[in-house]
Amino acid sequence: MAGLVEQLLQQDKATQLGLGLALVVLVTGTVYIWYSNRKPTTVLRPDKWLKFKLAKKEQVSHNVVKLHFALPTPKSVLGLPIGQHISCMGFDTDGAEVVRPYTPTTLDSDVGFFELVVKVYKEGKVSGYFGRMKEGDYLSAKGPKGRFHYKPNQVRAFGMIAGGTGITPMYQVARAILENPEDKTKIYLIYANVTYDDILLKEDLDRFAIDHPDQFKVYYVLNQPPVQWNGGVGYISKGMLEANCPPPADDVQILRCGPPPMNKAIAGHCDALGYTKEMQFQF
Repeated sequence: MAGLVEQLLQQDKATQLGLGLALVVLVTGTVYIWYSNRKPTTVLRPDKWLKFKLAKKEQVSHNVVKLHFALPTPKSVLGLPIGQHISCMGFDTDGAEVVRPYTPTTLDSDVGFFELVVKVYKEGKVSGYFGRMKEGDYLSAKGPKGRFHYKPNQVRAFGMIAGGTGITPMYQVARAILENPEDKTKIYLIYANVTYDDILLKEDLDRFAIDHPDQFKVYYVLNQPPVQWNGGVGYISKGMLEANCPPPADDVQILRCGPPPMNKAIAGHCDALGYTKEMQFQF
């Protein structure tokens, strides 16, 4: 009788141990699935070229394309810090490999894809490659790259000076700020182009200004404006900076991105207006 009782107790302990192990496995699996579903997978590698499929190509204007690239899974994110860029590999018409930096207009809140808005130049080796790409083609890219590091509310205000395709890093930073209700940073953007049709992302920029009137201001400058035009005309001047950017202060930073002659001129204007080197950043 004593032997039977002992045998039953041993069986009971084994059953409890088995149930306990099963419970641990169940809980661990549930936590893993929950965590996997909540945390997107970061894709970018700074030391390795990765291939991304062009899922959709949209002709925005006669020389501007929007390229929608799929990430490996619907829950993947690119993994690009705000204000940084990626290196993109293209091929010129002779088949030679060319690498250029590009800033996506998407953020890591955009899951499963990233987008590039590209102005296609006749002489552009990589932009021409983007212009020739077809849906289903693959782009090689790696990153992140860049010296700019952003965290919410690191300054009271940004003065952003962009020329042409130099709008993309500004757009990325502005979008990140405006989509974060905890970020109170004010943005004053001056955006220069040759003609009205050259203005990239204008609908989005105008929407930012309408939806966030106390936080986002944009001032357009054109070399060849249309007949009825209430923006700036010519090149960005010191007076335009003074009128449309926050005055120099320790909690203000001027960001600039554009063609080298424009960057050099803006740096001179900033120096003349009293912005210190610490208050200026060039992408």
